[in-house]
Amino acid sequence: MTDTVTPAATPDAAAPAAAARPIRTFHPRRGRMSARHADAHAALWPRLGLTVTDGDRTPVDLPALFGRAAPVVLEIGFGMGDATAAMAAADPDRDYLGVEVHTPGIGNLLALVGELGLTNVRVARGDAMELVHRLAPGSLAAVHVFFPDPWPKARHHKRRLIQPANVALLRERLRPGGVLHCATDWPEYAASMTETLSADPGLRRLPATPHQRPETKFERRGAAAGRPITDLRYTRI
Repeated sequence: MTDTVTPAATPDAAAPAAAARPIRTFHPRRGRMSARHADAHAALWPRLGLTVTDGDRTPVDLPALFGRAAPVVLEIGFGMGDATAAMAAADPDRDYLGVEVHTPGIGNLLALVGELGLTNVRVARGDAMELVHRLAPGSLAAVHVFFPDPWPKARHHKRRLIQPANVALLRERLRPGGVLHCATDWPEYAASMTETLSADPGLRRLPATPHQRPETKFERRGAAAGRPITDLRYTRI
C-alpha cells in the first residue's frame, strides 16, 4: 500500500507518522488455508486465539488466557506449529503461547491442538514484539526463537529479531532463572546472536547441551543445504 499525502501536508508534518511505524522483523506472509485448517480455525480461534494489534498495550492476563496459573513458554514464529504442538504435548505442566503471522501455520497449529486434545496451547496472530510489550515483566518461564528470518543482506540486518533492544525486552519478561532459547542455521546470524545475547548484562549463557527440542521444517531445510545448526540458551540472572 502506498501512503497518500494531502496537498496541505508538508514533509515535516508527515515525518513523525513515518517514524512511528515499527520495523518489521518478519515478512508479512499470506496463504490460503486448507479445509482442515479453515475448519480448525473456525472451531477453535474464538476460544484459543489472540489478535495482536500494533500499538495496543492492553496487558495480557496469562492465567485468564489459559484458565490456570502455570509456567508459560512464549514461542515466537512457530511456522506450521508441528514443533510447538509436540513440545506442548510432552510438557503438559507448562502452557505454550505461540505467535505467528502465517495464516496456514496458525490454522495447522489449531488443527493439531484439536486433533491431539491439547489444553495448554494458545495462538496469537501478529507482530511478536508487539505482543511482548503486553506481557508483564517476569511472567514467562521461557522464550523460544527458533529459526527466525536471518535477513542475510547487510541492509536488512536492522530487521533481525535478535537485537539489543528486543533482547532486553524479552529478558525483562522472563522470570529469574527463565530461559531464552534461540536457534538458527545461518552461521553469520549465529555469531551475531551470540554477541548480542552475551552482551546483555541480565543474561548468562548456559552450557552447551543437546538442543532438547523437536526438529523443525526450517531446521531440516538448513541441514539439507549443508548449513550447521546452532542452539543458544541463556538464562535470566
